[in-house]
Amino acid sequence: MQIPASGRGLAMAVVIAAYILSFFHRFAPAGIAQDLALAFQTSAASLGVLAATYFYVYTIMQVPTGILVDTLGPRRILVTGCVVAAAGSLLFGLAPNLDIALVGRTLIGLGVSVVFIAMLKLIAVWFDERRFATMVGLSMLLGNLGSVLAGTPLAALAQVTSWRGIFFGAAVISAVLAVACWLFVKEGRSADTARPRFDRTVVINGLLGVLRNRATWPAVWVNFGLAGSFFAFAGLWATPYLVQVHELSRVEAASHLSLFFAGFAVGCLAIGSLSDKLGRRKPVLIAASLAYCLLWLVWLSALRMPVGLSYALFALMGLTTSSFSLTWACAKEVNPPQLSGMSTSVTNMGGFLAGALLQPAVGLVMDWGWDGTVIDGVRIYSADTFRLGIGLLAAAGVLGALSSFFIRETGCRNIWQAPGGR
Repeated sequence: MQIPASGRGLAMAVVIAAYILSFFHRFAPAGIAQDLALAFQTSAASLGVLAATYFYVYTIMQVPTGILVDTLGPRRILVTGCVVAAAGSLLFGLAPNLDIALVGRTLIGLGVSVVFIAMLKLIAVWFDERRFATMVGLSMLLGNLGSVLAGTPLAALAQVTSWRGIFFGAAVISAVLAVACWLFVKEGRSADTARPRFDRTVVINGLLGVLRNRATWPAVWVNFGLAGSFFAFAGLWATPYLVQVHELSRVEAASHLSLFFAGFAVGCLAIGSLSDKLGRRKPVLIAASLAYCLLWLVWLSALRMPVGLSYALFALMGLTTSSFSLTWACAKEVNPPQLSGMSTSVTNMGGFLAGALLQPAVGLVMDWGWDGTVIDGVRIYSADTFRLGIGLLAAAGVLGALSSFFIRETGCRNIWQAPGGR
């Protein structure tokens, strides 16, 4: 049966709620980095691995998720993901040591890894393609409430209660969302007709077609550079950087993160809407990504500045970071419409692979430059040592910006043609 507009709206609200929780989990380690370092007595490298575990499994799951939502549909995938995320949150909150925390973080990443691609699939089959970037931007604007919650609210709440209790609450919310997805995400004919038969040969050929399409890869590399550096910085290293280099309090540092995420959320909607209205993808992406790269020079300098200025720069950085949200539209519009799940998942894999690599890599180079200073059981790093780690993130951002020049302009419509097509 055809899904009425009200039913689609309710289903999207449930999926976006799950997306909010996935964003919270993605960036939560930054807000409680000091607590985790103290609880598990970790080095920067070990803390980086703990945070990056989410990204490892998220990266691995992107292509399988794209295949599953294109074949089995979003509903069952979402329900299963929420149940797994609930189990992971509970285990993380109970973790007596780093090894158990790693298992819990892995399950969290596994569970929430399916949400975004399922959401993109629903948007692709339920809404006009000329509104795709706008709808994705709106969804990300709302989803970023989770990242805002992972900033100041999480840091403040962690000082009042324990970080463990916060993850117990997240487990309960995930379980409730699993039930809501089962009850309200009805695919109906609109999704079924866009879904290919589950045939191994068809699936493999479809995926290979996406991977062999040269027009897919610039979007992947833009996502790798821009999203990867964003995930690594905002997801873990921004708070320690602000506390130890700029000597801000934890709440002030978390407030910077909240502004970063707020700028990112507003930017996702603004940049997506601007692109759709202009009917162009490439020039918007190039301009914003170049501005993003320039802002890394400020953090590389480790220059002390008035707090008001650093707040403004974090908000601006969030705004320019959001330009990578156009990469999903860029990839979707150069591949077959029925493979929107696979094309967007391959693109999304770039950013999460970079996040998985960069978070521990930054920790490794910082441990290499560490002078042995420990205060209250937590390692303290100098500005020069932080500069080594920030340099890796800046280099990734430059790679993403350069890749934007190779994006194929689609005019905000699907331009894919079958081999030999006119």
